[in-house]
Amino acid sequence: MKKKFIIENFVLFILGVFSSFSLPPFNFFFINFFTLSIFFIFLVKRLKKEKKKFFFFYGWFFGFGYFLTNLYWITISLTFDENLNFLIPLALILIPSFLALFYGLITFLFYLLNPKNLLCAFFIFSLLFGVMEYIRGTILSGFPWNLFVYSFSENLNFISILSLIGTYSLNLFVISLFTAPAIYILKRSKIDIFVCILIFLLPTFFLIYGTLQKQKFLNKDEIEIPYTIRIIGSNISLEKYYDSASTKSVIEELISLSSPTKNKKIFFLWPEVIIPNTYRDELYLYNEIFKKNFNENHIIGLGIISRELINNEYSFYNSFSIFDKDLNLIENYDKNNLVPFGEFIPFENLLNKIGLKVITNNFGSFSKGKERRIIDIKDNFENFKFLPLICYEIIYSGNLSKNFDFDFIFNISEDGWFGKSIGPKQHFTHSIFRAIENGKYVIRSANNGMAGVINPLGEIEQKINFGEDGYIDFNKRKNVDKTIFSTIGNLIFVFLILLYIFLIFSFNRIKNE
Repeated sequence: MKKKFIIENFVLFILGVFSSFSLPPFNFFFINFFTLSIFFIFLVKRLKKEKKKFFFFYGWFFGFGYFLTNLYWITISLTFDENLNFLIPLALILIPSFLALFYGLITFLFYLLNPKNLLCAFFIFSLLFGVMEYIRGTILSGFPWNLFVYSFSENLNFISILSLIGTYSLNLFVISLFTAPAIYILKRSKIDIFVCILIFLLPTFFLIYGTLQKQKFLNKDEIEIPYTIRIIGSNISLEKYYDSASTKSVIEELISLSSPTKNKKIFFLWPEVIIPNTYRDELYLYNEIFKKNFNENHIIGLGIISRELINNEYSFYNSFSIFDKDLNLIENYDKNNLVPFGEFIPFENLLNKIGLKVITNNFGSFSKGKERRIIDIKDNFENFKFLPLICYEIIYSGNLSKNFDFDFIFNISEDGWFGKSIGPKQHFTHSIFRAIENGKYVIRSANNGMAGVINPLGEIEQKINFGEDGYIDFNKRKNVDKTIFSTIGNLIFVFLILLYIFLIFSFNRIKNE
């Protein structure tokens, strides 16, 4: 029994590993038709044969293989500080081990619910998977990275339905889609075959909807905006944080990449925390460099660390600040969704005693910003409104803003913490999903990552590839109607959950009768 248990869980671990290749940047989504179907068939066949404690491990080993191979790059961030090197093997194992707990709960609950027939089992499995992925994306600040739906990130017509139902709803459906071949393999009645066919026909509706949305977008007139947004993609080494890099030389490099044009209205978008060894209130020391290169037609938006003195102690913020040529602060946004262990330490007083500290700085945890609000640039830029998102704030679905009166989503990021891995490419993919969901252009500036412009269809109109640097000019756009998802958010997901519950009870009743 012990040998059999080890072999079975090793096979499930390998299935999880294979599923990783369905995700960006590989996008071999067809793999999931095999892995999830085999996983489901395995669980159904074991329902009456194994004890419930085994079922938890079935899900856990699948999840461990999945997360180990698609999130290994998180440990690269620990290589920049020698004092954190001891955490690398721990993080490599503990992070996927923790995330795999959610998959273990899926299979454990599947056993407890003990579905009596094939279709009940199918819808229970899909529902548990979809709901648990939502919980993973929200609990303890949430980490909705590498949902199965992201394997379709290159199939824009298919994922266009995001503008109606959002990421979590589509994720629930694609889990059902990937598992549907198992229904045909295990079929016991005509209704099983009918449901299988229906599930495979639904993507046709998605594709038709996507085609119509694309045609509607193409038929819209392109509007030339009275200013240029110049998006900077840079490759400034992260040694700037550790080796006392010259602030002046970094600023000069960014200005050189920006190539300011004197007689042109330009909003320059620079990456996250791009100015080293300088707080926002110290940036005035470089006033002459800015005055020399920029004029009254220019505005600079950049990521920088700001600080506020409260009760004789400084609070630090990861900020997105907007300046004029004289470095007068026009607007500011402080990051709301902080990265655990990257930007803040949970239970900091306790964990600091065992040597844990944040990765991105040497002063301790950042403070959380008070609110996420729309930035409105009025002077010289004719009511230019955008929603600021710093780094991985772009990964959250349905929780961006209560106010949708803005023109663009701006995302600034520092992706150098993850080296030359698949991490920065996965990060960029989230911009495609947020653009479609919200019907907005996503404009992204990154250091050591990928910068670009993604239109409301999810199409990458312009991009600075990973490993390259330079700038992109954006000055033409199309107006898109407010999406249904941006209006009602994840209420669609709640409705879909209720629909699945209804189907579970209905098919259970049919079987019992």
